[in-house]
Amino acid sequence: MNSMENSEMKVMLALDDSHHSATALDNVMNRPWPTGTEFLILTVVEPFHPDYAGWDSAAVGDAVQYGQTLEAHAREYATRSAKQLSDKFGMDKVQAETKEGRIKETIIQTAIDWHADLIIMGSHGRSGIEKFLLGSVSQAVVAHAPCSVEIVKKRREQ
Repeated sequence: MNSMENSEMKVMLALDDSHHSATALDNVMNRPWPTGTEFLILTVVEPFHPDYAGWDSAAVGDAVQYGQTLEAHAREYATRSAKQLSDKFGMDKVQAETKEGRIKETIIQTAIDWHADLIIMGSHGRSGIEKFLLGSVSQAVVAHAPCSVEIVKKRREQ
């Protein structure tokens, strides 16, 4: 019997409903995993801050509603992604979580708390000023994660 068949592994997928995350999810779905592998689909929503509404206090309600809509969408996406994995790998092997927080820190802390063996995420491929202004989530996770991290990039079209 192959030792991979009995290995238990905890794989966390940090997804954000982008085509980059879809590539990462497809990558996970289309390769073999050891029997007993557990998966956690994590989506993170940045917390609402009243400054997002600007100087117009009347816009605060709309901004709060928008934040709630984003969180509901993230939760639905995580659940849908988890169902795809469950259908392929088994219902008892897959969880979905949506958390509010700073994205980089929340991914890292969740990996610590869940005792992840591997984090998989898609790369947005930002560079230059965009990377400087927005930061690189994948770069921060690679630098500070308590486990191995796999960054999946979408292949460039030929």
